[in-house]
Amino acid sequence: MNARATRATDGAERRPVRPEDERLPIGSTFGYGFQHVLTMYGGIIAPPLIVGGAAGLTGAEIGTLVAASLFMGGLATILQTLGIPFFGSQLPLVQGVSFAGVSTMVAIVNGGGGIPGVLGAVLVASAVGLLITPFFAQIIRFFPPVVTGVVITTIGLTLMPVAANWAMGGNASAPDYGSVSNIGLAALTFAIVILLSKVGSGTISRLSILIAIVVGTLIALALGKADFSGVGDGPVAAFPSFLGFGAPTFEIAAIISMLIVILVTLTETTADIIAVGEIVDTKVDRKRIANGLRADMASSVVSPFFGSFTQSAFAQNVGLVAITGVKSRFVVAAGGAILVVLGLLPVLGRVVAAVPTPVLGGAGVVLFGSVAASGIRTLAKVDYSRPMNLIIVAASISFGMIPIAKPDFYDQFPTWFGIIFHSGISSAAVMAILLNLLFNHVKLGNPPDPSVFAAGAEHGASSVDEDDLDDLEDDGVINGSTRRPVAADAAPAEHPAPSDPPVDGTPAPAPESASTGGAADDESTAPRHHAVAPLPRTATP
Repeated sequence: MNARATRATDGAERRPVRPEDERLPIGSTFGYGFQHVLTMYGGIIAPPLIVGGAAGLTGAEIGTLVAASLFMGGLATILQTLGIPFFGSQLPLVQGVSFAGVSTMVAIVNGGGGIPGVLGAVLVASAVGLLITPFFAQIIRFFPPVVTGVVITTIGLTLMPVAANWAMGGNASAPDYGSVSNIGLAALTFAIVILLSKVGSGTISRLSILIAIVVGTLIALALGKADFSGVGDGPVAAFPSFLGFGAPTFEIAAIISMLIVILVTLTETTADIIAVGEIVDTKVDRKRIANGLRADMASSVVSPFFGSFTQSAFAQNVGLVAITGVKSRFVVAAGGAILVVLGLLPVLGRVVAAVPTPVLGGAGVVLFGSVAASGIRTLAKVDYSRPMNLIIVAASISFGMIPIAKPDFYDQFPTWFGIIFHSGISSAAVMAILLNLLFNHVKLGNPPDPSVFAAGAEHGASSVDEDDLDDLEDDGVINGSTRRPVAADAAPAEHPAPSDPPVDGTPAPAPESASTGGAADDESTAPRHHAVAPLPRTATP
């Protein structure tokens, strides 16, 4: 097939050969583009709010961070969708600040680096990411679902203390911190999110978090718990300041921890590019993946100069493409243009910064929880018949939770060590990567039988099935009504099921993936249907 458009049989306008190249009327283009903006807006404003709050910035300064995130997200989206030679996948992918780096950036701030330290780490780590994008298809095999699922789950779990702190009021020294009124306002916002998610309208359900924040803020305003007096302090429209937070500073430990985040981000974006290609029904090859990753990293390199952070594909918008069936990349590019305009309005950032923190806390419980749920969904794709995978998941998530459960755990360690491992995301990622290499790539020494932990979990998870539950409902005794043999006494199957590993214990070969360049050599590859049930880095339900 060539690149010329073919005329439709009904004599209508020409349609392109590639589905993503379809051009809609200008009104529809910007209408659908605005829907993409609304879908991801609650997620894109959360990272600057969290990092700015951890750094102790004023409301006006946090508003500047929010505006910068919108501006750079818009530029990154335009680059990704329209593309230039070597940069941009030319697919309908929305870009924005990733949740993956939030915990790490907060750890850098708390370690004394401040915003300049965060921006320096993002700059250098993104530059390294840009250099390795041509080769990333060769190393993605080291980031299978057992690794990415652990990291994404940990991202959501490590953000829950942020949601709880917001729900209590955000400022521990305030007299009403943790008051019933603050937590009640958070609970009301949470309830609004749940109720809106239940309504029959798919559009309202997808915008539930954004609508709940607006409604919760109006309620707080009526109760006298919202203060927008500072919204007018500053210009209504302005171009983002170049190095507005000062020149970036560079610390080795901060750069290393951010580099871990970049590797995870590259993995997630690769999965999203493959998935949106399947949804759009267009060809995705190594070249297109590399171009998409280069756009991600190039945008991330530029972002610190304007006060923003790492840019990544928004998976929930990939899901929106699947839901609406609108495959045009020009629609998403229009959404990027809208983000750029919003980023030129710092007054909007100040409005966002003035939203009462209990309202953000109530919405954050669902928002951050959806990230953890997405990670759990990814972990469901892991082959637990390989007993070592359970150990990888158990050890890595537990290791990542240590600095969350006990924030002073690494206080006696060197500063560089604390910066890296005080982030639960970095801790979990390092452990998951190392254990995956140890158990799934270095086969020497692996036992033929599972450990007691894996074996116990396997039997515990499989010994109660629907028939057992029916027995309990019938007479309260498992096997009492049907007299079925219990699992331990059941005769072994004459032939193993197709999905079971061979009887000799040799792992079944995984299908070869042309898009990831041999990623199937590992125990599992990056999920190919990732976006229908996507990985929300900055996700809204």
